[in-house]
Amino acid sequence: MKTVTRRSFLTLTGVTAAGALAVGATRVDWDSLMTAAADSPLDPNAGVLVVVTLYGGNDGLNTVIPAGDKAYQDARPELAYQPEEVLDLGEGLGLNPGMKGLKGLWDERKLAVVRGVGYPKPDHSHFRSMAIWQTASPDTSVPTGWLGRWLDTSGADPLRAVSVEPVLPPLLAGESTAAASMPVGGLILPKGELGTAFAALGTPAPGEDPWRARAARSIGDLHNAVRVLGGAAHDASEKDDEDEQRNKGASAGGGSGLAAQLDLVAGLVEAGVPTRAYSVSLGGFDTHSDERGTQQRLLTELDTALTPFVRRLQGSDRGKQVTVLVYSEFGRRVRANASEGTDHGTAGPMFVLGEHVQGGFHGEQPSLTDLDDDDLKVTTDFRDVYASVLGDVLGADPGRVLSGHTTRLDNLIRTAG
Repeated sequence: MKTVTRRSFLTLTGVTAAGALAVGATRVDWDSLMTAAADSPLDPNAGVLVVVTLYGGNDGLNTVIPAGDKAYQDARPELAYQPEEVLDLGEGLGLNPGMKGLKGLWDERKLAVVRGVGYPKPDHSHFRSMAIWQTASPDTSVPTGWLGRWLDTSGADPLRAVSVEPVLPPLLAGESTAAASMPVGGLILPKGELGTAFAALGTPAPGEDPWRARAARSIGDLHNAVRVLGGAAHDASEKDDEDEQRNKGASAGGGSGLAAQLDLVAGLVEAGVPTRAYSVSLGGFDTHSDERGTQQRLLTELDTALTPFVRRLQGSDRGKQVTVLVYSEFGRRVRANASEGTDHGTAGPMFVLGEHVQGGFHGEQPSLTDLDDDDLKVTTDFRDVYASVLGDVLGADPGRVLSGHTTRLDNLIRTAG
């Protein structure tokens, strides 16, 4: 994968989605993004969407937990949380105990829980289900992602969407436009005495000749990039070890280091980069065995990444325009399996966070006894949530992106742009 300037990246606007997915996204570097922020900064009042994908099929019933429901306790004698263990949300539901930060955002009405979300005629395959979620096409296979089609209709500038992942996820590939990719890695600058000396070289001195001044500005720019985008905290071997530990149990893709991904996104938002949509991910949710400990660890990672991200964004005008959408390709079955885990299911909760979110419950909680072939029945169409963020965050016409689907969830989001 090559590094390109913004100008040369724009020449890729004619690639097809299939081509973009075949070769991966061309990576865009910090220089092109900072140049874009200087040349055409994002309107401070423009809404920004951050999509968080939880790969593997997160167990919704042990995320937003009906702990007092006898049917839940009976179906999961080893996996069930007790009422006193969960973080009470009301209406007989509570958050997983690993999500204390999100409970604080719930109390401030900055977190919406959309219940029973799924799609018609559910498919238990990771890859088919994720394709449906990312293309927003439950009936037929299409080669474009839902945010890729938004890119196609919104001016064909690939820097309007950025994936903070090694390759472009399908949701960001359109027919004529592919989003940018800027994986987390960070810049490594000298440390210790050498680092101090190197930083001093970036300080301009009065009366110096133009070439020395130019060199000083370049060094200063490097340090500014690390400040804005974050540096590389670990060497490659340490990062590989951490990634392996985080992603145990993953079977359907996804990234690790969610906090680092979101930290990068926050820096780009605050810098005024003209990006309206970002994609980040966390893998490992395919919990067929030993679920309780694994899932709680992952939900704690989600919580400790998302909460400071939202808190940080509350401190700036640009940050207050950000809305976060969290989803997984399906929930899990109501009844535990014989390995103290759960198998692939259907409906699950989605989280929507931010200053413009109408916090609280949205949608109907699925019944644990009125099931469809042992699966939860979908009560909220996922495209209703997509239509809401397209219209109320990105200012787009949902029908043009979602093949005529225009139904939104009432009062989920106050207009952000």
